Amino acid sequence: MNTAGVDAYLRRLGVEQPAWPTVDALRELHLRHLETVPFENLSIHLGEEIVLEEKRLLDKVVGARRGGFCYELNGVFGALLAALGYDVQLLAARVYGDGGRLGIPYDHLALRVRTVDGGDWLADVGFGAHFHLPLAFGEHGEQEDAGGTFRIAEAGADAAGVRGGYDRVEAADLDVSRNGRPVYRLEIRPRALADFTVGAWWHSTSPASHFTRSTVCSRITRDGGRITLSGRRFTVTAPDGTRREHGTGTDEEVLALYRDRFGIALDMVPTARGTGTGG
Repeated sequence: MNTAGVDAYLRRLGVEQPAWPTVDALRELHLRHLETVPFENLSIHLGEEIVLEEKRLLDKVVGARRGGFCYELNGVFGALLAALGYDVQLLAARVYGDGGRLGIPYDHLALRVRTVDGGDWLADVGFGAHFHLPLAFGEHGEQEDAGGTFRIAEAGADAAGVRGGYDRVEAADLDVSRNGRPVYRLEIRPRALADFTVGAWWHSTSPASHFTRSTVCSRITRDGGRITLSGRRFTVTAPDGTRREHGTGTDEEVLALYRDRFGIALDMVPTARGTGTGG
């Protein structure tokens, strides 16, 4: 990412370029990304190609002022952090689903970030409802965050950090949990962005992927709440977790929500596959 790309990206986030790649600067960048760049899967339902290449991702997120899902958002955010001087590794994860089943390999992309003032941090701006600030990799106890109570622990470990011998996992795997429930299992081996191509293809084409079943567009708000447009239902979640929902009627109302609440200008309402109803 060249200087012009970095400058444009930081303008998109509304932040100044940090003097040093510190943890405080990382926290600001992470939070502003979640507040500014929506988590969305609209390309899948607009027939737009998803290409995991740095320039294409920068053109989409910065040039077109769009969002994306994990591979896109963490992929381009990782490139920005690297250009700012952070030591960044792309990590693969498998998301826990119903019944505690793990998803496909390369199910999710997250970031391990090392700062100049010490410590490794788990950054993730591409998971929807998740932590607002990076988590400390070396802290295996509970970490309080505006998004909930999080914990990074050896995969298969119990609440005391003891792993049962019955659980066959790689020694380096880590489980990331939120409010006592596992979210995803993280592999520590560094990956390249191209490694996630098959995962992105599966999630954007398979009927078994929840991304192909409905549209979603979501971001956190400055007060720590969240707004989400899923299909034609708009939800406002307050910082205390209370929710207000209302449906939208016309295409004009839906397009206005995308434009005014998420900063996404569309010519047509994305139509979820197989529904023909825009969600």
